[in-house]
Amino acid sequence: MQTSLVVDALKMAIKTRRPPAGVIFHSDRGAQYTSRTFARFCAKHKIRRSLGRTGICFDNAVSESFNATYKKELIHTRPWPTIQILKKRTFEWVETQYNRNRRHSTLDYLTIEEYELGYRDIDELPVQGVQLAA
Repeated sequence: MQTSLVVDALKMAIKTRRPPAGVIFHSDRGAQYTSRTFARFCAKHKIRRSLGRTGICFDNAVSESFNATYKKELIHTRPWPTIQILKKRTFEWVETQYNRNRRHSTLDYLTIEEYELGYRDIDELPVQGVQLAA
């Protein structure tokens, strides 16, 4: 991993997701996340950095779960002829399947999109196709 890759990915996330000032970016203590370049980028964009403690795997459980899911649901499903195709499909997978359709146990089985809309419990979601009596 290179700092430039992480910064580029975060730039894309900022552009597409438009997070509020003070959003938290949690990572391990890899050199790309502890670099001066990354610290300056986060400060400029009002991103709070959160670094996992050394040797404590639980801090990164959600990130590690994402990586495993990404590999299982996309990377290892077929050979990828070019990196450009893989990048395009990765973006599509994250933006559609992972963020909008996939239910996450860490969010009480809401999708990321539902959680960002303000829902906090799956029972709050409207039932599609059902009209409730007034």
